[in-house]
Amino acid sequence: MTRNRTIGILIFDGVEELDFVGPYEVFTMSNEAHGFEGRERPDTVILISETGGPITGAKGMRVEAHVSIADAPKLDLLLVPGGQGTRREVENEKLLAWIARQAAAEWVASVCTGALLLCAAGPARGKRVTTHWGFIEQLRQRGEAAEVLENIRYVRDGNVVTAAGVSAGIDMALWLAGQMHGESHARLTQRLMEYDPAPPYSAAV
Repeated sequence: MTRNRTIGILIFDGVEELDFVGPYEVFTMSNEAHGFEGRERPDTVILISETGGPITGAKGMRVEAHVSIADAPKLDLLLVPGGQGTRREVENEKLLAWIARQAAAEWVASVCTGALLLCAAGPARGKRVTTHWGFIEQLRQRGEAAEVLENIRYVRDGNVVTAAGVSAGIDMALWLAGQMHGESHARLTQRLMEYDPAPPYSAAV
């Protein structure tokens, strides 16, 4: 049975925009799908920054957070995106301690180099993870993960789910919607988003 959940998405200066906007669209569209099915919208989706103030993403997008980490409620799902800002935040002991405290959530997820923060904070330490192809070796060299997998969209190990990067975060978020609300609901969410990728160019180089 569907139950109410609080989904928190961490944002910070230098965050890769689609890493958090893609999953935000999935989780909020999931709520729309519940309404489409004639049911109450069960999930609260919030953006969380360290101070509760606005942040500037890696590509210049300015975004206002809903709450600070100090005011954030207990989360059922925490999602940590990636981006250049993760290289700075991995040294932010206050933020890492907050992530560690949220590790008891039903799900803890990352996109791209957000895996760096999950490993450093503890939730992904000793687990199988993935990250952006360009960061695979750096994450391996840190030695915090049991195994860093490549050439895969997302990886689940216990309650930790890590996605390779950017668009893979959408795939992971849809899978999480299915875990929380059922596969048929996730399929409806996917359809409402018109998410049917057909890129004009191959990703191979």
